[in-house]
Amino acid sequence: MVERARVHAALGDPARLAIVDRLAVSDASPGELAQLLDLPTNLIAHHLGVLSDASLISKTRSEGDRRRSYLRLRREVLAGLLAPRPIRAPRVVFVCTHNSARSQLAAALLAERAAVATASGGTEPAAKVHPRAVRVGRRHGVRLGRVRPVHVDQVVRPGDLVISVCDQAHERSGTPAAMHWSIPDPARVDTDAAFERAYEEIADRVERLVPVLEGPDRV
Repeated sequence: MVERARVHAALGDPARLAIVDRLAVSDASPGELAQLLDLPTNLIAHHLGVLSDASLISKTRSEGDRRRSYLRLRREVLAGLLAPRPIRAPRVVFVCTHNSARSQLAAALLAERAAVATASGGTEPAAKVHPRAVRVGRRHGVRLGRVRPVHVDQVVRPGDLVISVCDQAHERSGTPAAMHWSIPDPARVDTDAAFERAYEEIADRVERLVPVLEGPDRV
């Protein structure tokens, strides 16, 4: 009861509720949250401290800029208290650096789970999709087919919901993402276990997104 009361108390502020709503669908750095909510950094730091003390958020270091960190929501602590706003988008585009694993898997998985068009692109496209990504997708019944990596500039169109799944792409891309999922690059480790972990995290994020995602024809 005491722990539940701490969570409710931590959520008893409009700014902290806004932070939680944002982190329900997208990771964010403290600076991005300050800009999004138009709040000074010292006040954001206070709110994040309260949420952290209530075990509602955790922090990970960026794989791109090591001076930067990303906050993510610990959904298990909320235990069903989330009510993120609906997101309407005609198409969802996932972006990572090489467009060879995470973005390809995310696009293919969302295409199977939601009635919305999907695509993916990279800021520095690789020559081909990573073989381990193809294999982990196949193990879970997600087929990447004969897709090839393409540059994000060739993919993104006005109105797309752009989701970066790579810290480097999020920080360096000339195409700003509406949302960000801070998923570690499995190719850095290059083992089947690393790709399996990446797939599981992508699948979890997709399952969170589907209930709030509305295609252009839904009412």
